[in-house]
Amino acid sequence: MSFDSVDLTRTLAPETPAAPHSASGEAVATHDLSDVAPPARPARRWTPKRVVATPAAYDHAHGLRILSLVEAQGIEVERLRSNRLTGLRGESDRETYARAKATMAIVVSPPSRRKLQPIAPSADWRFDLAEGCPAHCQYCYLAGSLSGPPVTRVYADLDDILAGLTDYVGRGTITSRREARRDEGTTFEASCYTDPLALDHLTGSWRRAVEHFGAWDAPVQLRWTTKFDDVGGFVGLAHQGRTRVRLSVNCRPVTTRVEGGTSRLEDRLAALRRLALDGYPVGVTIAPIIAVPDWRSHYGELLDGIAAAVGDVPGLDLTAELITHRFTPGSKEVLLSWYPRTKLEMDEDSRTRKHGKFGAVKYVYPPETMTELRSWFYEEIAARLPAGRILYWT
Repeated sequence: MSFDSVDLTRTLAPETPAAPHSASGEAVATHDLSDVAPPARPARRWTPKRVVATPAAYDHAHGLRILSLVEAQGIEVERLRSNRLTGLRGESDRETYARAKATMAIVVSPPSRRKLQPIAPSADWRFDLAEGCPAHCQYCYLAGSLSGPPVTRVYADLDDILAGLTDYVGRGTITSRREARRDEGTTFEASCYTDPLALDHLTGSWRRAVEHFGAWDAPVQLRWTTKFDDVGGFVGLAHQGRTRVRLSVNCRPVTTRVEGGTSRLEDRLAALRRLALDGYPVGVTIAPIIAVPDWRSHYGELLDGIAAAVGDVPGLDLTAELITHRFTPGSKEVLLSWYPRTKLEMDEDSRTRKHGKFGAVKYVYPPETMTELRSWFYEEIAARLPAGRILYWT
């Protein structure tokens, strides 16, 4: 694909039903991660080097809100004459990747995004307020799931997107099939192809979504997950308990080595506490679970850290979602082009080959490793986080 001219109205994700949240295409490893490069960097609010807006974005009230937010932070917005973006190509694929990663485009969501897709096992339905993420996780969930250069697209037609959710209330299979989740109502996942807290200071989209769900007199729940800690703008919102925020966390050998540009684990746990104290239903997404050397000790330390952060919160509503590490042939190719020095092992011979719900090939841990990991996590979460409930393992 040419990087010289990118159609910003075309969705990054394939025009096929979304793969389950658990099959997004990561790399797995049983190696020591201490020498993985580049090292993780402490998170700061992302400042894109280039912000562009398509003509259609100016026709939407939220597009104008985004423009105002961006310009208030001293960032110049380049108004495009058409819906194509040029000037991304560098002298190498690596430089082209870096330019795309540093670019944010304010666009209108493509028509395909307005027809929601199920997103089991996370939620009944997935809707998108953006596609792309400025972080640099070497197992990136988006690798192999999105096509083209990784420009971050943020959607100007937020009001229309939120209004369209009404048609899906009372439909879906996650909450209707699982007794433990019936109190959630119809669930909507809003972080499948991005990280909300990496972008919300530039868009305000997820704050408005939280307020929308809070004012929505219906059995519904908004869900999103993040690796960032910038929750100040969400504390005090009228969420009415209808938004569950999950912090994506991992053991220290993983989070300090392969999650570049994200918040420190300690800061994520502090953010989890702030949200729980503000009455939000909260959760932890432990993903991707990697069987690093001495993984029991490392993940035990993680669970103890979660318990210390929220164990004394009154009325705590805590869930856990457990996702093991896997990769696809496509994601492996993309990840190695993005992070050629990564030491995350992607050895098909050491994996079990499986076919996903939509026929895609993925490589997962062998059954014996899966069984060992699952048994340990279920036992230890019950012991160390007795207030928490596991929503799923995959």
